[in-house]
Amino acid sequence: MGHFHTLMYHEIIKKGDFHMNSPSKIVVSQGYEDVLPKPLFVFLEDFEAQMQYLYENDYHTLGLEEIIDFFYNNKPLPEKSVLLTFDDLYQSVLHYAYPILKKYQFHAVGFVVLDWLFNEFRPYVNSQSVCLSKEELENMKDVFEYANHTKGLHTRNDGLTALQTVDEADFRGDIMACEDYVCTKKVFAYPFGIFTEEVVAWLKDMGFHLAFTTEAGPNDLGTDPLKLRRNGVFLGLGLDKFQEIFKK
Repeated sequence: MGHFHTLMYHEIIKKGDFHMNSPSKIVVSQGYEDVLPKPLFVFLEDFEAQMQYLYENDYHTLGLEEIIDFFYNNKPLPEKSVLLTFDDLYQSVLHYAYPILKKYQFHAVGFVVLDWLFNEFRPYVNSQSVCLSKEELENMKDVFEYANHTKGLHTRNDGLTALQTVDEADFRGDIMACEDYVCTKKVFAYPFGIFTEEVVAWLKDMGFHLAFTTEAGPNDLGTDPLKLRRNGVFLGLGLDKFQEIFKK
């Protein structure tokens, strides 16, 4: 039947640069203010070990077209298939993840919030979660393909995310604006992993093929392709726990 796991990453940082009690403010072109939760960081040392494990154990890093073909064109997936995803595209993705992925000739997906990308390069800092520039994303295309994480709806206010309050017209306008930018079309990741059944119906009506949640677990042909599961790789996840992801 075939199945695959999807891994979700956000920020990578060296252990020596990490300070649990210093909030990591996100710095984005949109001007939206928020703090990246500490569990969404991964230590560089752990990330290196995780990618080495995947390489040494012959995992195939999927492209989105392979997953679309799996669900819609009856094409089987290679054994030991994994999809690597990076949300929001912070500077550490280029600074740390990109060289490691390139070394192993791995493929990855970046979920882009279009209004968060800067038009010009900014020097790397590890004390804040700063988004990359459009040019920097272009320079990573030998490893990354980019898909939709909204244009400007990756926001939350008073305990609710934008996708819980947006109307259909605004949703469609926002999503189509991001679609114009990303290279892989009709693939979406729900901001904060939160969505309503109404939003799922809108995506289906718009012809979207895949949409990713933050619910853990494997995906197979029985999984709703607009509610695909992703295993978050979180702070301090040791290699033994990382390996357990693939046993479920």
